[in-house]
Amino acid sequence: MDNHTINYVFYLNAFAFDIRLKSFLFVFFLIIFLITVIGNLFIIILTNIDSHLQTPMYFFLKNLSFLDICYTSTTVPQMLVNLLIKHVAISFPACIMQLYFFLSLAASESSLLATMAYDRYVAICNPLRYSVIMSRDVCIHMVVGTWVVGSIYGVIHTANTFRLPFCGPKVLNHYFCDILPLFKISCINTYINELTVFAVGGFLMIGCFVLICGSYIHILVLVLSIPKGGGRMKAFSTCVSHLVVVLLFYGSGCFMYMRPTSNLLADKEWLLSIFYTSITPLLNPIIYSLRNKDIRKALQVILNSHRCEVISE
Repeated sequence: MDNHTINYVFYLNAFAFDIRLKSFLFVFFLIIFLITVIGNLFIIILTNIDSHLQTPMYFFLKNLSFLDICYTSTTVPQMLVNLLIKHVAISFPACIMQLYFFLSLAASESSLLATMAYDRYVAICNPLRYSVIMSRDVCIHMVVGTWVVGSIYGVIHTANTFRLPFCGPKVLNHYFCDILPLFKISCINTYINELTVFAVGGFLMIGCFVLICGSYIHILVLVLSIPKGGGRMKAFSTCVSHLVVVLLFYGSGCFMYMRPTSNLLADKEWLLSIFYTSITPLLNPIIYSLRNKDIRKALQVILNSHRCEVISE
């Protein structure tokens, strides 16, 4: 990179709406962001202070919550600024950092969702050996592995993107620095770069998705063999919530990066990214907490103990 490239300033140009609609969207996404951060912080704190939640499932859930806070904080604040200012400028180094953290956190979350699916498979299909297979050391190694995979993924795609020369109008039709908008303002043909995104991204996402599908197919076969009753419904309830998050996250991500180039959504591609940058991190604490009896019970115990302390004083 020469000094001219490093001194680049990119302009983010999404949300070309009426000022009243932009004001409404600002309040809407600000509320979503605050609920996401508070909800995920709530899960982290609760799983740390309640001894009954010191299990592999909640260890992974705690890490997912931390990932979601980091993930949504990488892009949503930038979105809020875009709703207040017409053309937001972002420097070349800041764009590099934002793209790297966005990609690495997305890949880490993808890997962690696959790990959580495997955890549910072992818990339901092999309950007698669950504590042995999913020991604390194994869980820690799995979580560290997801972060390592994410970091490698982020480095590959960030280096692949920013080795391109950029020229002409440096305006990104997006609300944060993402791969596809950066490809569009490159001076050269980006076919090889797009192929790299498709190959590396496809390998990671398909690999994780196959692991998730394999885990839930085994779970489904086992659950269908259980006589109708509470056991079957409990197993379904445990897994359906995870599947909802997985389908939203992988579905929107695959449609954004794995689909053929099309002019149909050429100016509105950034709309797709709202699902996996804002909606999925919001749904995680809602789905995993409000529908989870252990979380509700732990919260009730804390509230009752606090109420007793207030009464005694």
